[in-house]
Amino acid sequence: MAKRLFSDAVAAGRAVVSSRGRGRGRPDRWRRGGVLAALAALTALLLVAPGVVPNTPGRLGSLLEAFLPWLGLAVVPLLTLALLRRSALALVAVALPVTAWAYAFGGLLLPAADPGPRDLVVVQHNVSDVNEDPAGTARALAAGGADLIALEELVPEALPAYAKGLADAYPFHEVRGTVGIWSRHPLTGTRAVDIRPESVPEPWSRGLRTVARTPHGEVAVYVAHLPSFRLGAGGLGTARRDESARLLGGALDAEATGPVIVLGDLNSTVDDRGIAPLTSRLNVPERGFAFSFPASFPLARIDQVMAREATVGRIRTLPATGSDHLPVTARVTLD
Repeated sequence: MAKRLFSDAVAAGRAVVSSRGRGRGRPDRWRRGGVLAALAALTALLLVAPGVVPNTPGRLGSLLEAFLPWLGLAVVPLLTLALLRRSALALVAVALPVTAWAYAFGGLLLPAADPGPRDLVVVQHNVSDVNEDPAGTARALAAGGADLIALEELVPEALPAYAKGLADAYPFHEVRGTVGIWSRHPLTGTRAVDIRPESVPEPWSRGLRTVARTPHGEVAVYVAHLPSFRLGAGGLGTARRDESARLLGGALDAEATGPVIVLGDLNSTVDDRGIAPLTSRLNVPERGFAFSFPASFPLARIDQVMAREATVGRIRTLPATGSDHLPVTARVTLD
């Protein structure tokens, strides 16, 4: 796809060079807009092959991938300028990023598959350690009727409110450090998963693994909260997050139970190469954008549902709670 877009851009450039004006003293509309056409081709290339942008210096590649779907908005100024320039070349070239965006993300807009007999409904939510209404958040999550609810940033003073608010619908729950899971089905074999980067001092516990005994068989469930990244003068700081993703990927390699579901605030989109240790091992949602952060104006989905030996269908957001993240929910179909 990327090679085809590049070929189209080259062909467009040749058209600029070889075309001839149709009116005396007036530039041909096929000779105008060469720069706009090149920008349109570049936008298309980045949409389908963001890996061409290196991650050094400053993790520029990861920064682009974090907001990749929004790159499609570049079509608006490109189209506007092409119309103002009355450039047929630029107008035709604008079709390239439109086609590229449809290729990369159009599938997420398709209808979801019908529910199946081996489906589990899951909810993932970073509830925020400064959430002023944990009881209300618990009630809102319980009302969704999911099979599994994964929570992060569980601080000790708020934990009783979550336990009480979810107890009736979710009789089984486990908490390790600041992450936890509530389930309608029995949980066994629960343990902490060490995803602490070497540079992070102890105590630091943000991963757990458990096995849910569902009506469809045993499912290994991982709940994880990867380190956050910071955008500073040196670029995007993702080293700790990426290291934590590698540690979690290693734990998944050692997992012997069949189907696996990973829920968590991964502080990354699925397009970001920094969490390739996870996306290379797991299936990601097939439908939906579900931008979850920040809750006040969601720009990216950093709250994720992934699976192995299972398919993640449409992912969507739930109404806002007292957190700075939106909850996300998805239907997972076991293979």
